[in-house]
Amino acid sequence: MKTSLFLYFCLFILTAVPSFIFAQAPADTTKKKEIHIVKAERLHFEERDTSGQFQSLAGDVVVRQENTTFTCDSAVINKKLNILEAFGHVHINDADSIHTYTDYLKYLGNEKKAYLNKNVRLTDGKGVLTTPELVYDLSTKIGTYFNGGKLVSGKTVLTSTEGSYYGETKDVYFKKKVVLNNPDYHVKTDTLLYNLNSDVTTFVTQTEIINGTTRILTSDGYFDHKNNKSYFAKRPVIRDGCTLLIADEVVNEGQSGFGEANGNAFFQDSCQGATLLSNNIKFNRNNNSVLATQKPIAILTQNKDSLFIAADTLFSGKLTDLISRKVSVITDSTYHLPDITKDSNANRYIEAYSHVKIYSDSMQAIGDSLFYSGRDSTFRLFKNPVIWAQENQITGDTIYLFTKNKKPGRIYVFENALAINRVSGEFYNQIKGRTLNGIFKNGDIELFRAKGNAESIYYGQDENNRFIGVNKANSDVINTFFVNRKPHRVSFLADVEGDSFPMGQVNHKDIRLKGFKVLDAERPKSKFDLFGN
Repeated sequence: MKTSLFLYFCLFILTAVPSFIFAQAPADTTKKKEIHIVKAERLHFEERDTSGQFQSLAGDVVVRQENTTFTCDSAVINKKLNILEAFGHVHINDADSIHTYTDYLKYLGNEKKAYLNKNVRLTDGKGVLTTPELVYDLSTKIGTYFNGGKLVSGKTVLTSTEGSYYGETKDVYFKKKVVLNNPDYHVKTDTLLYNLNSDVTTFVTQTEIINGTTRILTSDGYFDHKNNKSYFAKRPVIRDGCTLLIADEVVNEGQSGFGEANGNAFFQDSCQGATLLSNNIKFNRNNNSVLATQKPIAILTQNKDSLFIAADTLFSGKLTDLISRKVSVITDSTYHLPDITKDSNANRYIEAYSHVKIYSDSMQAIGDSLFYSGRDSTFRLFKNPVIWAQENQITGDTIYLFTKNKKPGRIYVFENALAINRVSGEFYNQIKGRTLNGIFKNGDIELFRAKGNAESIYYGQDENNRFIGVNKANSDVINTFFVNRKPHRVSFLADVEGDSFPMGQVNHKDIRLKGFKVLDAERPKSKFDLFGN
């Protein structure tokens, strides 16, 4: 009994231990990678001592490895090396997700890597990639070509010398002589990334994009074809007819028409003679409006003369869009008003808010807010405006300045109008009224007309510019005529009252008119003063 039990125990140990060892051993993965024959019309088997066993297949050949099926006209399988060579009408069905076609295939089964040659075509249902030669890794689902390829996705066609297809993410990475053609745009670059799922093109190097009349140069960004959105960075340059836009980055919402330029933005419309500098510019292509913030400066140019406008905020749009607002026209009877429905230059307006500054060679101004109409070339300045024209300083509650060729043509001052002109030292000619009208010729003042409780201070001089006295007068209307930018004669109309004083018998500061204040410290001395706004 003891002997039989001992023998039984020994037999259990001897049989159990090998079983335990076998159960813990790693699975043989080579079986899973083996290429299996599914069917063929003819089969030939050959065994060679040096290179292994060969299976030659012909006629409607189907072989399989895991979830990948290969079909072709004929094939040779090296059983020892697990290599498949396929010829004629080769088709690779990779788990019903990616289909590849070619005339010739060499497939390394252990590495799951395919080398395809002649008439290669790869498709995943999103697009079709064609190329003469392709290396495709079935493990990573990455295909690479080096001798030219073309991707067709909907209406988009992409060609390049080299490229890589990523089946998992549906990305295609194009390199060298990359060209993208679409009915709406054309792209040329050296490197480009395109996603078949999202239909997004990503730019990573210097790229040229042509969309109708628009030409874009960028080296970073993307274009979302489905949603018609784009983003360009690293100082893109965008040209469209007369317009030029440069900024650190530019965003476009194609469907809504909205866009934004950020970082040292430069916008120029050469047809309208307008330039805009700002750290941030928002625009609407549908109505051609522009909103600039973060130290914006507008430059209006005509006949080589430039007028600079700076403010905290600048906005420009079309006059025809001001449905709810009536814009009065300030002109004289000889001025011909352009048709704003036909003249795009005339159909523009500019609004400026807070800390407004204007500079040109012949005129400078400041104010809290501004409205400029391209139809009558008139600046409307509000809330404590000041205009300087040569030696003349003009103030009032509201000022309308009509310009011609970017130079003053006529000025209208409403309420508390005051003009002062420095003669010498502390001596200032002054004219004041409820309203003040001024006439300019070639940018130089010719006449000031004050109306409504008009007052004036005038320093008389002889032909040698020596002072002969000072005159203080009141009248309903006072005209001051200028010669060579200096007051030459004063005339009074109706209800004149006044006195003349010798120069040495008057306190020149005491006779100054109410509201007199020299504001030269606030006057822009050059265009560069505006850049520090």
